Amino acid sequence: MPATTEPAPLAELTRQDPELADLIAGEATRQAHSLQLIAAENFTSPAVLEALGSPLANKYAEGYPGARHHGGCELVDMAERIAIDRAKALFGAEHVNVQAHSGSSAVLAAYAVLLRPGDTVLAMGLPSGGHLTHGSPANFSGRWFDFVPYGVDPESGLIDYDQVRAVARAHRPKAIVCGSISYPRHIDYAAFRAIADDVGAYLIADAAHPIGLVAGGAAPNPVPYADIVCATTHKVLRGPRGGMLLCRAELADRVDRAVFPFTQGGAQMHTIAAKAVAFGEAAQPAFSGYAHQVVANARTLAGALAEEGFAVTTGGTDTHLVTVDPAPLGVLSQSARGRLASSGMVLDICALPHGDGRGLRLGTAAITTQGMREAETARIAALLSGVVRGDLDPRTTREEVRELAVRFPPYAVG
Repeated sequence: MPATTEPAPLAELTRQDPELADLIAGEATRQAHSLQLIAAENFTSPAVLEALGSPLANKYAEGYPGARHHGGCELVDMAERIAIDRAKALFGAEHVNVQAHSGSSAVLAAYAVLLRPGDTVLAMGLPSGGHLTHGSPANFSGRWFDFVPYGVDPESGLIDYDQVRAVARAHRPKAIVCGSISYPRHIDYAAFRAIADDVGAYLIADAAHPIGLVAGGAAPNPVPYADIVCATTHKVLRGPRGGMLLCRAELADRVDRAVFPFTQGGAQMHTIAAKAVAFGEAAQPAFSGYAHQVVANARTLAGALAEEGFAVTTGGTDTHLVTVDPAPLGVLSQSARGRLASSGMVLDICALPHGDGRGLRLGTAAITTQGMREAETARIAALLSGVVRGDLDPRTTREEVRELAVRFPPYAVG
């Protein structure tokens, strides 16, 4: 990456359903003419897109390779085995389930393996960056289990592992979840493993965000430490939207049963094939360079925004994401996001453990896929800061943003 061929034109869709074809073409233009700074998004390769749009989408394949509930699965069995083998080799896992439809469904399956309704679970609190599946009352997790939150140090923004241990000893949870949607530092999986062992708890690593960095050798691997690792296959990993679970061999059958038939039906074989493509791409030497450049760009972004007056959570980043508070500039996050959207810079709002509780969450995975490096990232930070402060008009800035994005197209014509 960046990709060297353009996605296939929508000739048949344009003929049959021009309304939808226009919407898809419009979305392709939006992505190509703006900056995608959402930490959970990326651009897949054309090969991944081809697998997603392949005839494998037609195949019903409930069950697992060699044990399907439908006939005609010989070839899709091979595709799923390829995906499994590639993921096992990529992450050093004894077992991988690639059927999970999303990161959330992977977490649901992990809970189904290790927990029963009413069990106590320790996880990062939502205000500190925990995910909805880490105990939100609006989510199945908060309704079925008794979640106890741990947070971060209010001054540094870092996980206080002594505090986590103290909370774990006080509540004796059945499982501990480590992982976050907005924590920009590496997680100490060995420390969490020691805490889990201390209180006799299972350890679940929700690695949806860092798993792509793990694949590229730019982040620590949770697989040797966690009982189950839940992850997504998009984000930094640059595959299709979907999930997976990685675990030790002794949990393999329980994990598989928790995905199918307990929480899901038929596997999406076109998506599983696309996952296999992404795993194969991530095993190439070039992906390691990409993953490390993602981190370099994120550190450039964090440093530049700090110089511009933003409050940068934890003072920087180890990963692909940066969380900042624009309050020191006299602007609330919701207003800042609106201004930036008008200028063509697309990003998210996230919870913050300080200030008014809302911050901006940015990611560098997509712009790095486009080929941008530190110089372009620094320019993005300058444009972003100017728009948030009100020094730059969003409409005028939008044209410069468009010019920058067009210079680094996600699907360059080769």
